[in-house]
Amino acid sequence: MFHHALPNKTVIIGAGGHAKVIVDILRSDPHVELIGCIGRDPHAKVLGLPVIGGDDILPELLEQGIHHAFVAIGDNAKRHALSLHLENLGFELINAISPRAYLASHVTLGKGVAVMPGSVIEPDTRIGSYTIINTGATVDHDGNIGIACHIAPGCHLSGNVTVGDESFLGTGVSVIDGMHIGEGCMIGAGATVIRPIPSYSLAVGVPATVKRTLLIEKERGGRHN
Repeated sequence: MFHHALPNKTVIIGAGGHAKVIVDILRSDPHVELIGCIGRDPHAKVLGLPVIGGDDILPELLEQGIHHAFVAIGDNAKRHALSLHLENLGFELINAISPRAYLASHVTLGKGVAVMPGSVIEPDTRIGSYTIINTGATVDHDGNIGIACHIAPGCHLSGNVTVGDESFLGTGVSVIDGMHIGEGCMIGAGATVIRPIPSYSLAVGVPATVKRTLLIEKERGGRHN
């Protein structure tokens, strides 16, 4: 006799616009039962899903048997830190993969990954944990997208493109085949990347040109995770 597993009770961390898209995606997943959002406004709702409290109630949720979570925060560094915090508390981070996205064979996903409607991920591509592949973005074959990246709506990455941890590619960025974008980068909307971009760079324009170095690495004293 077969027993169907009950859906995983899941809490959403965040209650803004990004959380709306995640709630909409996860409602189509029969393995997920959404119990509420974590946010600052206790009277707010996200597509009808209530905000049930702030970060302080997370240990209590674990005690109540809610062991699954999704961090729906747009900022890469904050999402990265919160995801690690949730995992340290004992939560298991799930993925939010739209049924209207196309994932080819041999795509490798980390945990806490969001893949939005209309996006395409081609074979032998790796998507790191806590990364967002946003609406209509495409990542071609043999891509390597790092941890806690955000590939914004309408981005198009050709084959063999590498993007380092916590980098943000703005709306409509195009990247030619074989390019390497370092970690902690910000690529402005509509830019076209035709040469490698070093880590911690702000690059804009067509072709994408480095305008300045972002001082994140100095402020943090480097990363070890």
